[in-house]
Amino acid sequence: QLQLVESGGGLVQPGGSLRLSCVASGFSLDFYAIGWFRQAPGKEREAVSCASSSGDNTNYADSVKGRFTISKDNAKNTVYLQMNSLKPEDTAVYYCAAVANWNLGGQIWTMSADKYDYWGQGTQVTVAS
Repeated sequence: QLQLVESGGGLVQPGGSLRLSCVASGFSLDFYAIGWFRQAPGKEREAVSCASSSGDNTNYADSVKGRFTISKDNAKNTVYLQMNSLKPEDTAVYYCAAVANWNLGGQIWTMSADKYDYWGQGTQVTVAS
């Protein structure tokens, strides 16, 4: 069964840090670009960050640039999102997603959710004092 499973969410105070993990099973992330998305209550889902299949090329939403870092360990078939200097507005359910390189239309990464093939179930991140 092909799936992505996130973990690492929780409650953290403003200014704190969390590291989200996303483990893929049933397929190899070697050939997949990956992305992290989030959705807060009453808001649209938004792209947070994405990376190419090698992990060497990354992109970030302006709202998290300089605070979040995406990384990919293909040997462990795992994707990470290191989140520092967290703010209350970062509160959301965070989802990881994967898209096959051959579905990217020549790009090496994408922030477009509709391009992604597989999604995790999400992990809640709450930033509050």
